[in-house]
Amino acid sequence: MDLSKAIRIRITNLIEERNISVSKLSTLAGISRSTLSKFLSRKRKMIRLEMIEYICEGLGMKLKDFFNDELFDNIEMDD
Repeated sequence: MDLSKAIRIRITNLIEERNISVSKLSTLAGISRSTLSKFLSRKRKMIRLEMIEYICEGLGMKLKDFFNDELFDNIEMDD
C-alpha cells in the first residue's frame, strides 16, 4: 500500500470511530473542507504533513498516535 492511501484510510477510520463528518473534521482541524474532501476522494494525491498535524490537533491526538497504526507497517515507497 502506498503512503497516501494509508493516510486516506487512517483519516476515514478516525472520522468513523469518532462519528463525525468530513465537514466537522475540517472545522476542528482549521482546514478547508474542499482540501480534505479532495484528498479523501483521491482528486488530490498528496497531503502535506502540516495538514495531518492540524487534523491531529483537531482530534486531540499526537502525530505519533496518528501513524501508530498497522496501516503504516508495510508502506511501499515510490522510487
